[in-house]
Amino acid sequence: MTRPLAGPQTLLRSLNARAILETLARRGHLTRAELMSETGLSRTAVTQVLRMLEAGDAVASAGEDRATRGPAATRVSLNPNLGLAAAVHVDHRSVSVCLVDPSGTVRAEALARYSAVDDHAQHIIELIEMCLRDAPGVLVCAVIGMPGIVTADGSVRNDRGPDGGAFRAALVAALDCEVQIENDVNLAALAEWGSGEGEDLASFALLMLDDGLGAGIVIDGKLHRGASGIAGEVQFLPQSPLPIAAPVLGDTVVADLALTHGRDPEAPMHVHLEACADGDPAAMQMVDEMARRLVIVAGSITLVLDPAAFVLAGYATHPSFVERIRRTADEFAEMLPLRFLVSSFGREAPLLGAIDEAAAMLRDTVFERILASPRRAT
Repeated sequence: MTRPLAGPQTLLRSLNARAILETLARRGHLTRAELMSETGLSRTAVTQVLRMLEAGDAVASAGEDRATRGPAATRVSLNPNLGLAAAVHVDHRSVSVCLVDPSGTVRAEALARYSAVDDHAQHIIELIEMCLRDAPGVLVCAVIGMPGIVTADGSVRNDRGPDGGAFRAALVAALDCEVQIENDVNLAALAEWGSGEGEDLASFALLMLDDGLGAGIVIDGKLHRGASGIAGEVQFLPQSPLPIAAPVLGDTVVADLALTHGRDPEAPMHVHLEACADGDPAAMQMVDEMARRLVIVAGSITLVLDPAAFVLAGYATHPSFVERIRRTADEFAEMLPLRFLVSSFGREAPLLGAIDEAAAMLRDTVFERILASPRRAT
């Protein structure tokens, strides 16, 4: 005879409370009946949890629902004054910052460009302070998405070498809040998995082409970072006749290809893509070669992980590029079927992923505070 699942009431209530918080974050203002329908919880369970959340100021009344028949039902929502989280995307040219509330609503945003020698941490701090002047509140946490290998302890390894956690430490000291560092391509993959092309896929790999080529890998509904954070550094996968450790795609590769095909090596990638779309023969040859290299990368990933699909992001979403990627993939279809989808969010995917993660981190912080509070319902 199988025993029914059982556990402490406090644990069960904690799980129920988290389910209600996430539902309110996703759906907005809801009545008790709607919360019962969304979560599958009983009326008693919803009532008990809401009492606990109200005692912790996590939820607030959002008016009454007078659209349905019968007595008006009170709506509840996440308390918008629980604090703010910063979502940040750092690329090789600029820093983007958004301040979000627990529901993920953007309260303020700012953008600044910088040179390669500028202090990234100082730019982030100044932009967050600027946003806080526009949307005053308590900064509870921050999620920073940036290029490079990010280890479990928040250390960053990029073209300047490993930093030993110095970047994260500088931000924690200046912002006086919890700071999470994440690889920007991983955040893009999380954005697609949450509400984009990867939403209905158990596994997929996002391939983002920007200054370089990186992959964000989701396996069985979980982001795969690897033991040392190196998972997804696919731009260094060996390809004949390239030498070992040579990048297969990115700005430097595009400059070399442009020089080979008689185009301006100083022109940015989007210029060559537009020229390809306009029918320039040299640009078309460049993009054909870029597509071939990306498809070989996808094939190598498939032989190891066999994801359900690849989501193209960054410059790889350009229509001319997508067309050539799919055409090249068709040549391998009998031996190695590859499915390519186009990102729902384009170049904004890393920032949107940071926004989702920052809001979730803020909700987790609020939730932990409620559980630790002596005022909460027992």
